[in-house]
This record gives sequence, C-alpha cells and structure tokens, in this order.
Amino acid sequence: MSNVTMEATAILPVLKKKLAFLSGGKDRRSGLILTIPLSSDQTSMEELSATLDYLLSIPSEKCKARGFTVIVDGRKSQWNTVKTVVLMLQNVIPAEVSLVCVVKPDEFWDKKVTHFCFWKEKDRLGFEVILVSANKLTRYIEPSQLTDDFGGSLDYDHSDWLSKRLVFEKFTKESTSLLDELSIINDGDKSNSMDKEKSADCGLLPSFDPETVLQTGHELLSELQQRRFNGSEGGGGGGPGGPAWCPMEEELLAQPQVMKLLDSLREQYTRYQELCRQRNKRTQLDEIHTKVMQVVTWLQGPGSELLKTHQAIGDSMRAAQALQQKHEEIESQHSEWFAVYVELNQQIAALLSAGEEEEVVELKALQQQLSDVCYRQAAQLEGRQNVLQAAQGFHSTTQELSQQLDGLLGMLCADVAPADGASIQQNLKLLEEKLQAVEAGLGSLRQKGALLLEQMCSQPWTPEETESPPGEQQDNVQQIQSVMEEMQLRKQRCEDMVDVRRLKMLQMVQLFKCEEDALQAVEWLGELLDALLKTHVRLGDDSQETRTMLDKHRKFVDVAQSTYDYGRQLLQATVVLCQSLRCTTRSSGDTLPRLNRVWKQFSVSAEERQQRLELALNFHGGAERVLQLECVEVESLDEVDSSGKTLLDRLTTPIIFPDGSEQYFGSPSDTAAAAEGVRERLLLVEERRLQLQEARLHDDEEEEEEEGGGVLNGQDGRLDVIGEELSEKEEPDEGEEEEEEKQDEDLETATQDR
Repeated sequence: MSNVTMEATAILPVLKKKLAFLSGGKDRRSGLILTIPLSSDQTSMEELSATLDYLLSIPSEKCKARGFTVIVDGRKSQWNTVKTVVLMLQNVIPAEVSLVCVVKPDEFWDKKVTHFCFWKEKDRLGFEVILVSANKLTRYIEPSQLTDDFGGSLDYDHSDWLSKRLVFEKFTKESTSLLDELSIINDGDKSNSMDKEKSADCGLLPSFDPETVLQTGHELLSELQQRRFNGSEGGGGGGPGGPAWCPMEEELLAQPQVMKLLDSLREQYTRYQELCRQRNKRTQLDEIHTKVMQVVTWLQGPGSELLKTHQAIGDSMRAAQALQQKHEEIESQHSEWFAVYVELNQQIAALLSAGEEEEVVELKALQQQLSDVCYRQAAQLEGRQNVLQAAQGFHSTTQELSQQLDGLLGMLCADVAPADGASIQQNLKLLEEKLQAVEAGLGSLRQKGALLLEQMCSQPWTPEETESPPGEQQDNVQQIQSVMEEMQLRKQRCEDMVDVRRLKMLQMVQLFKCEEDALQAVEWLGELLDALLKTHVRLGDDSQETRTMLDKHRKFVDVAQSTYDYGRQLLQATVVLCQSLRCTTRSSGDTLPRLNRVWKQFSVSAEERQQRLELALNFHGGAERVLQLECVEVESLDEVDSSGKTLLDRLTTPIIFPDGSEQYFGSPSDTAAAAEGVRERLLLVEERRLQLQEARLHDDEEEEEEEGGGVLNGQDGRLDVIGEELSEKEEPDEGEEEEEEKQDEDLETATQDR
C-alpha cells in the first residue's frame, strides 16, 4: 500500500485549478512528464507547491528513480513567474527532476530580462533547463507523449482524473478501516477460542458493509484495468524506436494497491464469515452422528444377511439370469443407504475443512467408521456382481459348446457319399472348421471357468467367514469343475471320430485325384498321338537333318512312354484305394481300355515314323556318298534309286491300327511336301548317272553314241518324269521349316506336360 501523505479531498479546490498535472506521458528515458501550465493570472506558489507535493506522492519510488521531465508552459505568463517556478522546483523535487523544458512564447521575452542563463546554473539547480518553442518541443519528447496543448496526440481529462482519484482514495480509506475492524474481530475470536459461544457470536458488526466495499473495489479495479488512472488511453508508444508505455501498475500504484486491498479484504471477510458459521457446527455434528449410526446398523445387519443368503451361481443360463435379477433388487436396497452415505460424507468433508481440532478428531472417526462399513459392503456387492457376470458367461459358453459338439457329432454320424473330390474337400474343410470351433469353444470355456473360480475365490468375505468360506461356495467350485471335465470328455470322443473320418475322406480325395490324373494322362497321350500324326511328316533334306529328327522322335516317344507309365500307376493306385475304402461300386471304368488303346495306336504310329526316318536316313546317306565320289558303281546308283522309290512308296502307305482303322501322317499336301525333297535328291542322282555315262562315251564314240543315244533318251525320259512330279508337288521351303519347328514345339510341350 502506497504511503500517501495527503488526501485529494484536503486540497480539492486547489487540485481543480489544474496548476500542475501528470498527463501519463513519458519522455524517451521512460520518465514521467510533469506539466505546469502557467496562466496570465498570478499563480500562488503555495498552491502550486501543495499540488506538486500531492502529485509527487502518487508514483512509486521505482518510477521516481527514472526522473521527471517538467514542462513549464510560460507562453501566457511573465518571465519572472517562470523563473520563480523553475527555482521552486529546486526546493520541491530537485533529485527527481532530470530535465525542465520551458516553453517560451512566440514573442520572446526581452533578452535583458532573460539574461539569466539556466544552463550555467545546472550544477546548482541539480537539473538541466532548456528554453524551447512549442513547435520544437517534439525534439525532446515524442508527439504521442504530449497533450494537444503542445501539438501532441495524448488525451488527458483533468476532471475525469480527479474524480477517479477521489474514488480511489475513498475506497482505500474505507477498505483500510474495514480491514482493521475485521482483523480485530477475527483476532479477538481467536484469542477467546476457549469460549465457543462467545467466539460464535456475530453481534459485533463492522462499520462498513463488506459486500459494498468489495463491489466498489471491483468496479474501481475494472475501471483501472480498462483505462489509465490518469484518464489517458492505455495504448500508444514512445514513437518509432521509443520505449513502450508501461501499464498503470508500474507508473502509479493504483491498480496493484487496489488488488492488494481487495485480496486482504476478501481474506478477512472470509474469516469473518467462518466465525458466523461456528454456531451451527455442534448441531450438525450431532445430526451427522445419528445418521452415520443408522447407516452402519443397517449395512452390518439386514444388508449383510441378504448377501449371505444369496451365494449360488445356478446350473444354467436361465438360472444365472434369475440370480442376477435378484441381485439387482439387493443392490437397489443398498443404493438408498449409499446415497445417505454420500450425503453424509460431503457434510463431514465440509465440516473437516474448518473444524476445530476436537471436532476434526470426532468427525474423522465417524467418517472412517462409515467409510469402512460402506466400502466393505460395496466390495461384497461388486464381488457378487462379478461372480454372477462370470457365471452367466460360463453358462453361455457351456451352452454354445454343447450345441457345437452336437452339430459335430451329427456330421460325423452321417454317411459320406460325395460325388467328386471338390465336394469331399468342402466337407473336410467344414469338418475341420467345426472341430476348430469346438476347440476354441473349449478353450473359451476353460478361460470363463478359471475367471469364475478366480472371482469366487477373490470375493470379499465377512471377518467371520475369512478362514472358512461358506459350504455353498465349495459346491459351486465342484459344479464348475464337473462341467469342464464333461465337456473335455465329449470333445475328446469327437476328436477320435474326426480322425477316422478325416483319414477316410483324405483317401477318397486321393482316389478322385488319381482318377482325374489318369484321365489327364489319357488326354496327354491322345494329344501326343494327334501331334505325331498331324505334324511329324517331314523327313529332312539331308542325312544330318534326318538324323536330328530321328533323335527328337526317340525323345518324343520317351515322353509318351513315361506318360503311359504314369497313367498305369495312377490306375493301379485307384484299385488299391478302392480296396482300402471297400468301395466296390467304383472302378477305373473305361479309363484303362482307353489308355491301352491310345498307347497301342501311338506305338504303331511311332514305329512307322521311326522306320520312315530310318529309310530316309539310309537314302540321304547313300545319295550323298554317290554324289560326292568321283567313281561310282552303277550298282550304288541303282541302290540309291531303289531306296528312294521305296521311301516314296512308304510315304503313301497308311498306318493300320490294331482295330483295323487306317490313318495317314499329315494331310496330302504335307505328304507331297515331304516327298519333294526325296524327288529332288533322286533327280541329282540321275544327273550323276548321266555324267558317268558321258565319260564312258569318250572311249568308243560310235558304239557309245548308239548305246548312249538310247541311254540318253531313256535317261531324259526318266528325268522328265521326275521333273514333272516335282513341278506338280512343289511347295515353298518356308512350309518345311515351319513344319520342323512345329515338331520341335510338340516335343517340348509334351515334355513339359509330363
């Protein structure tokens, strides 16, 4: 609280004259600006000194330490008056003044009159004095910190400031007096604490109404927080780069002083109110004690008996639900007494916060007794509720598991007569799912049973039952264990039956799979036969190509042989599985005859294909030898010619299958294309024969001409025949290459399928 030496009411007429004022502005050093507006009338130095004393008692010591800038407005006054005021400042506030700005009039005083130099007197005065025009005052002070009298933008209303100051001093005076009175009342009650009736007497009233004083203080504080106490707006700064305006609580002590008074007043008033509450405490204690004993008596008597007589868990879901409904009725009866407990606990807690030491001990004892009984009874109710919930979960899981076991047993007792492997797989999957559901259900039952046993064992007993739980609880434990053992036996029996059914169904799946794979082998072998007859037609253009085709053919035959063997093995496995399953109605059917028939057709076709390739290899080999040798016997040429014709005849011969049916390799065009290479090679052999005959004609021209003429005519005729056949059956070489590539692809595809 600030030490104010005088009150505004004592010098109110002087303050209304506005001989000096604190506008709220600050200089560039954050010091307050004190303005002394001199008028044309004679100024009373005594009144001015009193005004300055009052104004300088308002700021804090910290604010005073930053120094004041005093603006002496001498534009309407005489020089002597200005000089007197400046010299008076030396006596009033020499230490607080840092700068005095004397605002001179537009028509400056006579130089002789103003010959007195303030700057030379700085050391004596203790502060600096400058003479400045009003329009140049902004060199020393920012415009935002000057009032409109000096061309600034700072608003200041002296009447408003004075009215707020009067309100502040009135509140300070009343609140200080009220605080002293309340302190005396409170301290007097504390000193007479032994006399409870006297300390509780509220006949001693303060002079002022505390509520009214508090309201006045709050209104004043709100006004101070919205506006500066001196009447200026709270915004603004010290100009660009200048210091920001400090809030009022740092300039003047009005706001923090009001806050401090309000806090102290609220504290003392609260203590005073507490004194007035002491009268009813004893009555409240007696009422609370009576109610506490009523609650304790019922909870320890009828309430405990209700819980003792209801400990069963039921033998089914319906029985557990009925027990739950009965327990809710018991809880409803307890809830009424628990509501009384909550109310009593709140009353006791309220009294404990302001009770005397003896009262606190008594209240705590009552509260402890009430809490112990209520918490013990609530714990028993909660334990019983947990047991019933766990029992419902246990019975529900038992019922679901029993239904699952019945469904699984019904599925196992039904006969299995699936139509194909997919249906068997579906039935097997369904069987496994049901078994897994049973296993999960049994695991859940074990968990629910363990939880129920745990809840029963952890259920809080009364002190008499702690060492030996009620006999009904032992029966409940045996019931739970018996149910879990029964479900375990039923599940084990079903598991044994599932193992047998699973083995049978897996064998049936294998049976169907063998049958499907055997049919697939027949299809593969048929595809190989079809590829052999349709695409394996070419015989090669030379011995090297023919030998390569012969090697590929042998590999092709090996693939077919392995496919046939695989089919035979599958059919043999089918027979074994049928015997194991005692399935006399199923057999390999027509799969084995079909497999044998296709294999015989393939064997005949492959043998014919190999013979043709071997003939072609023999033909090309002989032709290449007679064409490469210089001296060739006629017999060799005849052998080549004979083998070529035999090969051509073989190409036109059909394949005769065991059933008497016939089949040709490829189409007629494919056969003609294959024969084309043979005819071309025969033509070369005939040309070679002509060359040999021409060489022999040189020995005997006449005889050789006659013989040679006949021979040539004959040879020409043979060449013409071969040439005509070639021209009729001529095919592009690209077709032969494509056919050979097709044979390679068929061989590779057959190998991959196998």
